[in-house]
Amino acid sequence: MSEKTAANAAFVKVMKQYGGIFLSLIVLCIIFSVMNPRFMSVANFLNVLQQVAVIAIAAFGMTWVILLGEIDLSIGSIIALAGMVAAQCFAFGFGFLPTFVLTLIAGAVLGLANGVLTAKFLLPSFIVTVATMGIYRGLVSLPTNGAPAMITDATWTAIGTQSFVGIPIVIWFVAVLFVFNHVLLSKTTFGRRAYLTGGNREAALYSGIKVDRLKIIIFMISGVMAAISGILLSSRLFSAQTNAGMSYELDAIAAAVLGGTSLSGGVGTMIGTLIGALIIGVLNNGMNMLSVPYFYQLIVKGVVILIAVGLDVRAKRAKQ
Repeated sequence: MSEKTAANAAFVKVMKQYGGIFLSLIVLCIIFSVMNPRFMSVANFLNVLQQVAVIAIAAFGMTWVILLGEIDLSIGSIIALAGMVAAQCFAFGFGFLPTFVLTLIAGAVLGLANGVLTAKFLLPSFIVTVATMGIYRGLVSLPTNGAPAMITDATWTAIGTQSFVGIPIVIWFVAVLFVFNHVLLSKTTFGRRAYLTGGNREAALYSGIKVDRLKIIIFMISGVMAAISGILLSSRLFSAQTNAGMSYELDAIAAAVLGGTSLSGGVGTMIGTLIGALIIGVLNNGMNMLSVPYFYQLIVKGVVILIAVGLDVRAKRAKQ
């Protein structure tokens, strides 16, 4: 096969896999541009990317969990709790680097709790993470009795407000974490084990895969990704807010499912999730620019999730 033929075959494969969702993104951008010309401005484009950063990184973690056929509804609370951990670390005199590391560790521990309860105690991940969603959200309010905690560390706040070589730092975070998760999922044994476990748990067990340990590690990855989202959000807000990350778990699920990740497990890519996150970001930004009330926005995103899940179910039935 010549290089030209191989390139054409690769292009056709990519378009077949991502063409529909990418076309949906373009159509959304055109619609919002017609309804509000300011939507396509450079300033708003950068704003969309910065807003997408928090959702996209959380969605990378969610993609891992959904690949196993599980769900993590606690990530919005982990996002808020990560910000509060950072604020308290700074209040106790820790510097930027120890605070950053401790915040990541906190995310890993919270994910570990979800993973252990799901894998070792055989509790449904939906029930576990609904419970921990409330527990973690309650923990956010304990240090300040529900009041915001200000963050004044210049390096921390620079993450959410400054640029590096003309590109906002938060976008660099997305780029690095996208590459990391994409390579880990598509190019490593760990990723192949995740696909196999999500697609056929019994086959994974017979293949010698330690399914419980894999599940715990993946919930920890989800917790760390949510913690990084919390770092980015708190750096943009200059504070830890008790209501931060509200409904972000729905955005993360929507991004993953829109990107082709199957809720029954075994199917999904980080590329699709990134495009799905862009769609959610464009929806959020476009509706905000059109002054659509928040409750209507929730309705729209709920409908989007239902359509995505419906298409997933239809595709699965067609293969049977």
